[in-house]
Amino acid sequence: MLENILSGISLQPENIPNWLVVVMGMGTVFIGLICIIIICKIVSLFFVNKADEPVAAATPAAPAATVNTVIENRQEIIAAVTAVIAEEMGTDVNALRVISFKKI
Repeated sequence: MLENILSGISLQPENIPNWLVVVMGMGTVFIGLICIIIICKIVSLFFVNKADEPVAAATPAAPAATVNTVIENRQEIIAAVTAVIAEEMGTDVNALRVISFKKI
């Protein structure tokens, strides 16, 4: 069937039909993607955990009790943070109101 379709086609650059270029381009892309998937599957076989037991996920430790430390220049830090937020939001600094500010 493909021979019948391609029999009347001359392979000169000006005679190649557009549909053939599209089909060959898409075919090349999909074959390349399939090859990448196969290569990833083969490489992942080398990095499989050999132990039968699964690796336990690290659970985050409970945060230590926070100690209320006094920040010396708290007003300056809040002013700088609100100035940056106002600049990013495109508003005036006076339009912002800080309700709470705590260290994370």
